[in-house]
This record gives sequence, structure tokens and C-alpha cells, in this order.
Amino acid sequence: MNRSGPELALLLLAGFRSMVDAGTAELAKRGHPDVRASHDFAMRAIIAGADSAGELGRRLSVSKQAAAKTIIVLEERGYITREVDAVDSRRKQLVVTPRGLNLLETGQEIFDGIWEQWQERIGVEALAILQNSLRTVVGGSTDSLDTFGWLVRTSGAPG
Repeated sequence: MNRSGPELALLLLAGFRSMVDAGTAELAKRGHPDVRASHDFAMRAIIAGADSAGELGRRLSVSKQAAAKTIIVLEERGYITREVDAVDSRRKQLVVTPRGLNLLETGQEIFDGIWEQWQERIGVEALAILQNSLRTVVGGSTDSLDTFGWLVRTSGAPG
């Protein structure tokens, strides 16, 4: 049995990629083509209060320009809109649309289905141990909206 740190890191990354690739393919079948994991992170950040390109960039740990590009894509696809700020009518704020909320809800259902598939493949107990062990190692938090920015920075891909 190989117990190397690099192999573990690669297996964790491959597991993440496997889930995301399967989820993205299924989302395309359900009417959400060309969706990326970064879109999920962006919409969750918007729901959490990122209402401008600058704030979205800070929350995702990407440049304001990268955030602005993501906003344009999400807006063109109908996942978000810009609405007049209720407090300052000179300002527009980002809002996730019903289509965007549907995407997030559908994504949740799909990932729950993938989780069930993994449970069938490795067993209920093995998946519970894996999930609980990872929760222990990472400290229980899965709310890192800046993961996309971290991936871009560490992969050398353009932000």
C-alpha cells in the first residue's frame, strides 16, 4: 500500500475533480450548459453579501477584473442580475436570479446523488469514515468561497 503524501493530495484532488466533472455534466443535461465550479462559488459569495465586482473578487480571492468577467458570464446566462441598491439609487448591486437559485438547488441534488453513488461503490461505513476523517483534518469548515482563487493561484492558470 502506497502511503505517500503526494499520492494522498492527488487522490483528494482527483476525487474533487471526479465529483465536479460528473456534476457539471449532469447540470448540462438539466439545462445548465457551460457551468463551472467557479460559478457556484461566485453565486454563493453574492448570496452571502458580495454585491460588487470588488467585493466578489475579495471573497473569491481573485482580481476585480476576474470577478467582473465572471459577473458578465453569469449575467449573460441569466444566473445573476444587477438591481438598483435600495439605500443608494446611484449604485447597482448583484443579485442571484431565480434561474441562479435553481442552478444551486439542482447542483445540490446532483451532488447528493453522486454522494449516494460513492456510497454504493465503497459502502456506507467507508464513506462515513472518509467524510468524518476529512472533516477532522480540515477542521470541519467547508465554507471557503475563496477556493476558486486559491486553485487559480496554485495551478498557475491565469486569474
